[in-house]
This record gives sequence, structure tokens and C-alpha cells, in this order.
Amino acid sequence: MTRTALVTGANQGLGYALARGLASRLAPEDLVLLTGRDAGRVTAATARLADDPATRSRVEGRVLDVSDAGAVAGFAEDLGAVDIVLSNAVGPLDPGRPQTEQADVFLDVANGGTHAVLRSFGPILRPGGRLIVVASSLGTLGHLPEALQPRFDGVSLDDVEKALEDWRSAIHTGTARERGWPEWINVPSKVAQVAAVRAVAAERRDRDLADGTLVAAVCPGLIDTRASRPWFSDFSQAQSPDQAAQAVLDLVFADLDPSTYGELVRFGRVLPWHSGDPGRHEELIN
Repeated sequence: MTRTALVTGANQGLGYALARGLASRLAPEDLVLLTGRDAGRVTAATARLADDPATRSRVEGRVLDVSDAGAVAGFAEDLGAVDIVLSNAVGPLDPGRPQTEQADVFLDVANGGTHAVLRSFGPILRPGGRLIVVASSLGTLGHLPEALQPRFDGVSLDDVEKALEDWRSAIHTGTARERGWPEWINVPSKVAQVAAVRAVAAERRDRDLADGTLVAAVCPGLIDTRASRPWFSDFSQAQSPDQAAQAVLDLVFADLDPSTYGELVRFGRVLPWHSGDPGRHEELIN
């Protein structure tokens, strides 16, 4: 059967490496959809991937702004069915600007995009498919102060969205710190991404495990990209995008391990949901 794979945020960096890896592992009759917000970048990246000697499958580019939930829903409706979805899009963060000035765009893409992908592509995922959200090791619940943890633990996707909007409101009113929210935007955002995956997985678990379908989050580790460079001084242990993509793709193409279902997986191992230290936010990893 012909398979269809889709990657969001695939113009560059890890997203492009994931699309490249899929195109090299899938069969010639299969289709990889490389998506991004900028039409010019999508066209250029698609052409580069199509000309790559390692590419075996068909490759097509699509413009998709994941922060537009209606556009995501329409894309999924037109597609009809999909076998592999890698939700990788993330908003930019500039260390030279106050994070409060960047919160809306970042949350709309990283979290709004995650929710839109889960809501729209989950229902059209074929049996045996893979729906993977790229998150971070900061996505475990223990990175949040204890008082905030119940907002994201064992809750529905609607509850996750409500918590995020409360946080966004606190950012804009200047009350986020006094309400206990971490200073780093990435921390609650990543926890919320994993919580969203867990919420959707909890509803689908029995059916998905029966037919070999995987819904999960992944932490790809530290990657040397243009986006991460401004945030770190030591890249001696960083991976290239192609290196980081390997563990994610290995999870995609492996037989389903039920222990990974609905969990945050890093290099093939599950990171316990309740692990983490709210005092170690300096270990920001995208």
C-alpha cells in the first residue's frame, strides 16, 4: 500500500532532515509532504530534497501555517488519510528580546500547531500509522513548579489549551512570575506539548495498540542549528540535524513498543512523565 508522510516545519534544520530521512527510507511509490509557512522556502527545500541522490520516494511541497487551525483542518480534510505525521514546527525565540514580546508567536506555532495537528491529523491516521510531536526533555511535568503540575497532569486537550491561555494572559498582564510560571517560555510550552500528546493518546490508546499505531512525543536532543546557536555556548556535544533525525526516524519505522505509547521518548527510551527539576531551566533544549 502506498504510504503518505507529512512533516511540519520542514524547510530547514531538523524538519528538513526528518523529511530527507523519510524520503530515503520510504518506497518510490510513497509520498513525503514537506510543509512550511513560507512558499519560497517550501519550494526551494522541496527542490533540494527531490534532487538529493538519497531520495527514493516522491516528494511534494505544501504551504501550511500550523498556527492557523482552520488551514490545518482543511489540509487534513483534503488529504483524507495519512500514515506518518511528524509535528516539528516551532516559533522563533530571540535571546536579544524579552520573551514576553515573543510569547504569542511562539505559543501559536509550537503549541497551537501541536494541538491543530493532533486534532486534525489524528482522525485521519491510518491503522499502523505514526503521529509524533517533536518536543524536548524539558517537557516532563517535573520541570514545572508543583503548584502548576495539576493543570497538565491527566487532563484533556481542552484543559491543556485552557491552561496555556491562562498563562498567556498572565504574561500579558505581567503576573506570570507571581503566579509561579517559569521565566523560560520553552518550559511550560514543552510540558504543554507533551501533555497534549498524552491527552490525545489516553483517548485512543486501546484502539491504537490493537492495530499497531503510535502516538508519542520525542526529544531529539541538542541540535546545532541556526535557531539554537544564540542560546548555547557549548556545542561540543550537539548533533547535526541529520544525526538528530535518526533516533526519531528509528522510532517511526520500528515495530510498536507499547511502553512508548503516549510518552516522551528520547533516543529510544521513555522519559518518566513526573521527572524533572524546576530549578534547572538553564538546560533549555529545543
